[in-house]
Amino acid sequence: MRLRTNNGLEFCSKEFDELCRDKGIARHHTVRDTPQQNRITKRMNIKSLKRARCLLFNAKMGRSYWAEAVNTVCYLVNRSPATAIDCKTPIKVWSDKPADYKILKIFGCPPYYHVSEGKLEPRAKKNIFMGYGNGMKGYRIWFSSEKKVILSKNITFDENYMLHPKLDSVDSEKSDSVPKQIEFEITPSDSHDDDVIVQTDWFGEDI
Repeated sequence: MRLRTNNGLEFCSKEFDELCRDKGIARHHTVRDTPQQNRITKRMNIKSLKRARCLLFNAKMGRSYWAEAVNTVCYLVNRSPATAIDCKTPIKVWSDKPADYKILKIFGCPPYYHVSEGKLEPRAKKNIFMGYGNGMKGYRIWFSSEKKVILSKNITFDENYMLHPKLDSVDSEKSDSVPKQIEFEITPSDSHDDDVIVQTDWFGEDI
């Protein structure tokens, strides 16, 4: 296996070189100012951007959410058959485990996050589905009012909303009025053992 990258410091660290060597991955570097030497990666970047644009347009979400959309695109690509590997999925080739399609949901659909805040209080909060957890089985839910992302499995999704959209409060949350940078602080949730709260002071920068 060969990995071709530019000469950026994020690809040329001693730790990364040792990891590739241990995994039997040969390193190739492109010459400065010659992106055509890595044309496969460039084409994939363009395709990922086009797919992310479609997700945002379908969900009626602003460009400020581009990082979440691209992250979801990569998640789906890794679980889609590819002709370069005999129509297998990258996740199957990498981990030797089949992809789990039962957990897939429509990007941007309104999820209902289950809560227990009192006997007479609502049992769920309506927010925005932003993608899938990294390294854990959970969904990323964006709370615009509190400016934080919650990772949880304790959720009910309303995917019919995307097929028959209605004008309600969720539309007002999907605007471009989102902070421009993001900062994460992961702490255990008090209400659910499976939940992780990611405090967010800022969000993704516009492209």
